[in-house]
Amino acid sequence: MNGTFIFCILLLYFGALFLISHIIGKKHSGNAAFFLGNRKSPWYIVAFGMIGSSLSGVTFVSVPGMVQKFDMTYMQMVFGFLLGYVVIAFILLPLYYKLNVTSIYTYLEKRIGRNAYKTGAGFFLLSRTIGAAARLYVAVLILQTYVFDAWNIPFPLTAAVFLLMIWLYTHKSGVRAIVWTDLLQTFFLLSALVIIIWQVAKGLNLDFRGLITSIKENPHARIFVFDDWQSKQNFFKQFISGCFVTIAMTGIDQEMMQKNLSCKNLREAQKNVCTYSLFFIPVNFLFLCLGILLMNYAAIHSISLPALADDMVPNLVTGGYFGLPALVFFTIGIIAVTFASADSALTGLTTSVCVDVLDISHYSEKQAKKIRLGVHLGISLAFIAIMLIFKAINNTSVIDAIYMIASYTYGPLLGLFAFGILFKRETNDKAVPWICILSPIVCFSTNEILKQTIGYQFGYELLIVNALLVVLGLWCNGKNDKK
Repeated sequence: MNGTFIFCILLLYFGALFLISHIIGKKHSGNAAFFLGNRKSPWYIVAFGMIGSSLSGVTFVSVPGMVQKFDMTYMQMVFGFLLGYVVIAFILLPLYYKLNVTSIYTYLEKRIGRNAYKTGAGFFLLSRTIGAAARLYVAVLILQTYVFDAWNIPFPLTAAVFLLMIWLYTHKSGVRAIVWTDLLQTFFLLSALVIIIWQVAKGLNLDFRGLITSIKENPHARIFVFDDWQSKQNFFKQFISGCFVTIAMTGIDQEMMQKNLSCKNLREAQKNVCTYSLFFIPVNFLFLCLGILLMNYAAIHSISLPALADDMVPNLVTGGYFGLPALVFFTIGIIAVTFASADSALTGLTTSVCVDVLDISHYSEKQAKKIRLGVHLGISLAFIAIMLIFKAINNTSVIDAIYMIASYTYGPLLGLFAFGILFKRETNDKAVPWICILSPIVCFSTNEILKQTIGYQFGYELLIVNALLVVLGLWCNGKNDKK
């Protein structure tokens, strides 16, 4: 019964998204609408929708699950996110709007050279394709486990159907449609989070005051770690890493910046970034609180928690412990963040391939649109392939895996932008690809050596080390100061 019920919710939800996309696509289906939404997106609509696309299904299941192993120390990283968004709003956005870019990586060509431009775009394509496919994998796997396995539908077919749904409502209008569909999806995500917490509190017989006390007195409520420098959860490591992760995974990420660049002007784009960044602290805190409440419930009722942290939320919520409302809104929340995250990733990657790799500006509007549709479909197929690989090898928390992958792949990208913005020095453009490839290799080797010799292991600060190595390499290959 639950499987059929969840499937019906999925169909109704997709129908609503497709209807919105169809209405918008009637008037806005060209390349300008797809890439930048004709630069007419209202900032407050973009800001609210960005909450859902930034969080993703990984946040819905991985962040509450992290409490089992890391307590609430993830909040240290969330505080760092806020500082990162300040840098994006007042340093990067003015730069992008001044240059009037479609792809943000064209800045690298203007500042350093064509090799830097292609290298930056290449690292983005690698990073975002892996990260977006991993996020989508989490949500699709949940629905596969609780719905489609019972119907003997194989995972590859489930993944293909989900990608087809996303392709159908994004292929015409791209960003123009996503701005409005994300509005709906974020609303459902936040509603689902609040209602699930309320249902779990009812299961624990807690009023609002009791809810706060239960969370506060739990031994896993620890947020700050100042005393252990070797721990990945050390405050300074987490806070600084959070700042740079945000700059790397949002500020120099074509997917995330594309919606910001669809705003009418710089001022509205800055208001958008500042507004949605403030939501991240309370929203992530609520996800961690949900993790503590679920652990309390499991302890009181002698329920064994699953070995994989990512399975805690779906196992308990879909297990019938909290009634039908929790199941309904968990399903809606998962579907919402699945589509919200994947649709913007698909559009951002399509834009980067079309503009940075294929340079479709040299083609007619009709030819460019045909190429864009082909690229859009090709990236969808790539998502399916990576999801199958992730299913075969995943053995850790997906959100942790995504951040560690980002430390290696976004590090060179962060180094390129940092060198270009902070220094006037020119560099040898031909050496840029080699420097950016060598840096992650050196980081990986260094991390292994330190772990074996002194027991120190890099956390997410590996992103910063990676970027610094790229900056150093570019500086050493430098020429005279740029005029």
